[in-house]
Amino acid sequence: MLYAGIDYHKRYSQVHVIDERGRTRATARLANDFGTLHGFFAGLAEPCRAVVEAGWNWGEMYDWLDAIENISAVELAHPYRVRAIAAAQVKTDSIDSHTLAQLLRVNLIPRAYVPGSETRRLREVVRQRVFLVRMRTMVKNRIQALLARHHVPLPAVSDIFGKRGRDYLTNLKLEDAAQELLRQDLELLKTLSEEVRATEKWLHQGTGGDHRVEVLRTIPGLGALLATVVALEIDRIERFESSAKLAAYAGLLPTTYSSGGHTFHGKLMPQSNKWLRWALVKAAWVAVRLDPYFRAHFAKRRAHKPAQSAIIATARRLLEVVWHVLKENRPYQNRPPTGSNHASQNSSAAFATT
Repeated sequence: MLYAGIDYHKRYSQVHVIDERGRTRATARLANDFGTLHGFFAGLAEPCRAVVEAGWNWGEMYDWLDAIENISAVELAHPYRVRAIAAAQVKTDSIDSHTLAQLLRVNLIPRAYVPGSETRRLREVVRQRVFLVRMRTMVKNRIQALLARHHVPLPAVSDIFGKRGRDYLTNLKLEDAAQELLRQDLELLKTLSEEVRATEKWLHQGTGGDHRVEVLRTIPGLGALLATVVALEIDRIERFESSAKLAAYAGLLPTTYSSGGHTFHGKLMPQSNKWLRWALVKAAWVAVRLDPYFRAHFAKRRAHKPAQSAIIATARRLLEVVWHVLKENRPYQNRPPTGSNHASQNSSAAFATT
């Protein structure tokens, strides 16, 4: 059996192959395309295990390696834990790939979770949808700022970007330069709205009938989009043995330093799934407005903490409910606000409807 460490970069990959005794069998700098990788590993003419670090663009490389016949297994290494195990004063592509190969040989690779290709594809779509909505919000803010600078009176409509509001903006006459800016922003807003609808259609086709999304939508604050984000980012709930493990993955737990009998809590954990944390914080704000239980939970913490700290605590409680709902495969049942010791002791549980 051979062991290959791949240091993956944007335009090329450094590959180092060793045998069972740790001796180098081959090294190469390869272009990032399937044909080149396939030719290199086929030329080894022996079964091989491979490892690549989980960078921002690991998915395609992982799929290429998994499709090569004589690669019997592909491991995805957690980059932060690899650095903790194999810290080096000198860092080069060659050293990194060799280190990965040696760790794989002695079975010390800290493995990262590998979601399925369909899950990865849908994650890209939902993240694109979030990006487009953020861009659309920026354009709306630009239009409102333009109207304010030119003291344009707004019509008596509930939404300036609704149908009546758009008709008003389309027919609005401003000075030459401002008129052209308004026209461009309105065209951009229309284009972004069309692209948002297109991504929503793709998401509906990809996640329609997904039971995870259906049960998550029973939780206050989790609408169609946020429930989809949570389901895709968590993927398999079985990989989290407790709600605390899931909270750590989402970055909703503070860093902790304990020494000499003193414990200090710092900022939120930096190595986390930022998309899952974003979705839960957004959902927590909605849940605080709509649900008495989460409103009471937020108010209790807001009494002695800043609003941002209180909403993080509420998002953490919401995530505990998500864990129970997915783990036990049951919908959430609304709870009364915490008002007794019994309710407080069981406040993290999600109860099934019957």
